Amino acid sequence: MQSLRMIENWPVPTAAAAVVRADGSVAGAYGPQEHRFPLASVTKPLAAYAALVAIEEGAVELDEPAGPEGSTVRHLLAHTSGLAFDERRVMAAPGTRRIYSNAGFEALGDHIAEATEIPFPQYLREAVLEPLGMAATELAGSPAKDGVSTVADLIRFATELQAPRLLAPETVAAATSVAFPGLTGVLPGYGHQKPNDWGLGFEIRDGKSPHWTGASSSARTFGHFGQSGTFLWVDPEAAGGTGAACVALTDRAFGPWAIDAWPPLTDAVLAELHSA
Repeated sequence: MQSLRMIENWPVPTAAAAVVRADGSVAGAYGPQEHRFPLASVTKPLAAYAALVAIEEGAVELDEPAGPEGSTVRHLLAHTSGLAFDERRVMAAPGTRRIYSNAGFEALGDHIAEATEIPFPQYLREAVLEPLGMAATELAGSPAKDGVSTVADLIRFATELQAPRLLAPETVAAATSVAFPGLTGVLPGYGHQKPNDWGLGFEIRDGKSPHWTGASSSARTFGHFGQSGTFLWVDPEAAGGTGAACVALTDRAFGPWAIDAWPPLTDAVLAELHSA
């Protein structure tokens, strides 16, 4: 895809990107596909997927208590537990505000580890990474932000999100639909959003503005971006309505350069998919 060549002009030392259709075929790739990049918060969708596996396996339940008083696994996944961004300090009653929380995902990882008696990085590897053949991906710490992966591996994950094999399609559909609708909150890097819609571990595009996806991204687009200059989105309405996903990884921290560079890439990718 010619559109992916746009990453050549990004002000970053190293960048790689790829696009995969809903049928698993790679529409295009550019840059070092096997280069391992820190994911930062793109770790969260991987951790959330492992949590959903634990739920389907019966190790935990979506609405069982987890995190601060009154919070559940669902609240932790949806950033509505009330925990602060980076510390286990309660800032709101569960379900009342969308407070983006690394601490919430760390509480989630601890909860699953206790329930399964398996350290969360190992559980993630056994439940998600190994079955999908993501051999270059690992979690070396916090389930909120300490993943390392490659574009090649994340394309496997993006394929799974579009045609689930590890989870029931209904589970993925629920996880990528809005949980606790109508809540306001801050989207890191983009300011206050009303509403600030999220699913279970996945951010939902909806009508957010400004946003890190494109002007032509559908409201159904879901995914995540990371402060290490990384993103993964899935747009079910891309490619003439059949769906597609895009992964882009860099080794420069998120900042104004990304705010300027990412939406034009997404719009170019979607336009090229539409015209193919």
